[in-house]
Amino acid sequence: MGWYTIMQPSDVVEDDSPIGVMCTDVFGPGWGSFRIAHMSTGDKIGIELFEFPNNEKPENNFEFWKTGIFHYCVQDPDIEGLVEKIVARGGKQRMPIREYYPGDKPYRMVYCEDPFGNLVEIYSHSYD
Repeated sequence: MGWYTIMQPSDVVEDDSPIGVMCTDVFGPGWGSFRIAHMSTGDKIGIELFEFPNNEKPENNFEFWKTGIFHYCVQDPDIEGLVEKIVARGGKQRMPIREYYPGDKPYRMVYCEDPFGNLVEIYSHSYD
C-alpha cells in the first residue's frame, strides 16, 4: 500500500514498564499481551495494527453491524486543553496523561472517550 514501517511488529506484555502501565490504563488489568506494529502512509498518517492472542475471527466474512474500530488518534500539543473540551462535551478521560519516554523526550499521550463512546488517543507529537 506504499506505507513505511516506523516500528516492526513487537510484543507488548502486561508489566510495570511505561508501555505496560499505559496499556493497563486503557485495557484494565488482565489484558496479558499483544503484538503491535506502527506504520505511516506516504502523507504521514499513522497506522497502528494490534494483534491480540484471543482475537475471534468471524465465521462469515465480517460482522459489519459490530464496532469496527478500536480507537482513533489525533495530535494536539495542548493535550490538557483538548481533554477539557472532550469532557465538557460529555466525553471522558480514561487515563492520566502519560509520558512516552520520561526524562528523554517530551512526548505525551492520553486516551479519552468522545461523547459518542469512541476511544480517542491524543498525542502531543507527530506520529512519525
